[in-house]
Amino acid sequence: MAKTERSLKKKLTTALKLVLTCLALYLVFRRIDTNQLWQITKTIHWVWLIPAILTFTLSKLFTAFRLNLYFKNIKLFISEKLNIRLYLIGMFYNLFLPGGIGGDGYKVYLLHKHYQTPVKQLVQASLLDRLGGLVAILFLLLALILPADLRLLYDSSVPWDLLVGLAALLVFPFFWLMQKLVFKAFLPSFWKANGWSMAGQVTQLVCAWFILKSLGVTENFLAYQLVFLLSSIVAVLPLTIGGVGARELVFVYAHAYAGIEETTAVAFSLIFFLITAAISLVGSMVTVNFDKNSQLTVFQTNN
Repeated sequence: MAKTERSLKKKLTTALKLVLTCLALYLVFRRIDTNQLWQITKTIHWVWLIPAILTFTLSKLFTAFRLNLYFKNIKLFISEKLNIRLYLIGMFYNLFLPGGIGGDGYKVYLLHKHYQTPVKQLVQASLLDRLGGLVAILFLLLALILPADLRLLYDSSVPWDLLVGLAALLVFPFFWLMQKLVFKAFLPSFWKANGWSMAGQVTQLVCAWFILKSLGVTENFLAYQLVFLLSSIVAVLPLTIGGVGARELVFVYAHAYAGIEETTAVAFSLIFFLITAAISLVGSMVTVNFDKNSQLTVFQTNN
């Protein structure tokens, strides 16, 4: 009975995500000029997408290294090769199988099964991995707001730059305090893990720059990247399938405040999704070989 209820819940969740995805895309394409979007796709400079794909892949390698640091904090020592393979499988599950247990859940299942690492610790590592990425995005978002030319929603008696600057300075101290209170076992890797988080997100900003170059954008790069970071936060929310629609909505509704061209922004977002999907699809072809002894040997050799 419980299994049937879980299955029904998963199906309903998937159906709801599909409805929300379709609704979001409907709102997006209702707002933009589809003929202009088609013309933009015909003028794409494809050569710029090669470094875009490479830098996106590099960003995922950096975030995979971060996750393996957290595994080491809970005495789970696996090679980077196995870790990267599991990361790719997780990306595939997250994007293409949204109604299942998800990529993080599948990795937790496999690692618990083969290494008997407590599920609670694995779940904490996976959750902290997600939070680490969001913290890096938030910090960069606040940092880019300062030099960006934005149209503010309201006037404030307190200098806007001062508020944003203080918030940026407090991001990592607040995250450290939260980690000390909730994820204390992972504190030894705090700075190194956040270094990988920053490397991953900065590399994604470079990827975004290459995509913008492919679309022929010659100005206002900072505003596009700022909205890209904001859309990355929204896309993490489990509302649509793979963040499709949600990310595009952010670009559409933010254009009035950031001074970006909304059709170009939607084209950018769709290209970024296609790159994400292509790399995630690699996870469907990845196989893993769990050999505990060899993984321990690799770790001991590297350290």
